[in-house]
Amino acid sequence: MLLRCCLYAFWLLAFGFIPSASASSQSKVDLVVVNKSESRMSVYRDGKIIKTYAIAMGDMPTGHKLTEGDQRTPQGRYILDYKKSDSAFYKSIHISYPNDEDKLRAKALGISPGGMIMIHGENPRSTLSPEEAQKFNWTNGCIAVTNKEMDELWQLIDEGTPIEIWP
Repeated sequence: MLLRCCLYAFWLLAFGFIPSASASSQSKVDLVVVNKSESRMSVYRDGKIIKTYAIAMGDMPTGHKLTEGDQRTPQGRYILDYKKSDSAFYKSIHISYPNDEDKLRAKALGISPGGMIMIHGENPRSTLSPEEAQKFNWTNGCIAVTNKEMDELWQLIDEGTPIEIWP
C-alpha cells in the first residue's frame, strides 16, 4: 500500500499535477550582470551563468548616466524592482535607477538624473530584423533584447533581483 501511494505521488509530480517547490525556485535567476563594453547581459543562478544575451543600449553607452536625455545606460548596482507587461517596447523590467548616489550626484551638479531605465524588448517601429537591431545602440539609455529573449527573461527574473551594470 505504501509503495502504491509513493508511486502515485511520483506520477503526479512527474506529470506536473503537484508543483515542485524546488523546481520553481531553481528556475529563477538571482543576479543579472550587464557588461556595457561587450554589449552583453548574463543571468546567474548560484554563481553560475545560465544564459548570455546580446544587448542594445543608448546611443552613448560609454560612461555612467548623469542626466536625463544623455543617451547613456547607468552603471552600478540596482534592483529590478517591477515588471511592465504593457510596455511600448513589448515588455519591460524596471531598473531602480536613480539610486541614492545617483540622486546626490545629480543634485550636486544641479541636473535631473532621469529615470525609467528598463530592460525591454524590440522597437516596434524598427524595419530591421530583431537580430540585426541588436547590433546597434538605439535606446535612450535602456537595455534592449529581442522579444523572444524578453519572454525568457520575464520567466527567469523575479521582482527584487539585483542587477549589476559594469562599464
